[in-house]
Amino acid sequence: MPEAAAAQIRAVDLTLSYGERIIQSELNFSVSRGDRFIIMGDSGCGKSTLLKHLIALYRPAKGKIFYENRDLWGMSDEDRGELAQRFGVLYQSGALFSSMTLGQNIALPISQYQRLGQADVRDLVELKLSLVGLAGFGKYMPSEISGGMKKRAALARAMALDPEVLFLDEPSAGLDPLSSRLLDELIVELNESLGTTFLIVTHELASIFAVGTRAIFLDSDSHHMLASGTPHELLESCPHEKVRRFLNRGIARPLAANLEPSS
Repeated sequence: MPEAAAAQIRAVDLTLSYGERIIQSELNFSVSRGDRFIIMGDSGCGKSTLLKHLIALYRPAKGKIFYENRDLWGMSDEDRGELAQRFGVLYQSGALFSSMTLGQNIALPISQYQRLGQADVRDLVELKLSLVGLAGFGKYMPSEISGGMKKRAALARAMALDPEVLFLDEPSAGLDPLSSRLLDELIVELNESLGTTFLIVTHELASIFAVGTRAIFLDSDSHHMLASGTPHELLESCPHEKVRRFLNRGIARPLAANLEPSS
């Protein structure tokens, strides 16, 4: 099957900009169903900007984004809104509503988009909390739990509508190494058990090697994508020294040996 036909998400000659300022030019890549796809690069290269374009918050300056061969910006606003309901997003800060309990945070999108009774909503909320290891924490406020637990709760909310694709923006940001490792393990577990596709913006080496099945590298100097492939392939044989240096920041080789992602 041709790559274009098999891809769940495809970027074609994609250019991202803020007005006249070009962030990235002529991006071409595809994401297969079930991938744990890493968007990496140095600071200011446009990783989060690309994610925002992929979830239809921003319209690209040039090029196209396809979801299963449907042009994201070629469809009607109504169809694009329906498509967006198949996405889940974990923002860098978690973005939980501080005035709501964890359960209320997760229940909000369920109540907004699905016609369910209160008992069914409560059951779904408890299921989502259980999936991220927070069973029984529905009545807690965000201020009452740790940073790692907040990220898990935010992930549960992102999964509230059973999305086909989850977009995670720096999910390990602000976490201690142990909490970060546990979150990486949870992402792999959810991906393998549910078949959900993950697109993950990160610069954390441990996460890149432990989680990523494929990756792209965005360059802030040339404003182009320098490389794509598995993290281990890029570490060992990428022709661009900048990419190898990024992946070999003193600890990458032990990580590559010990944190091979599950397939």
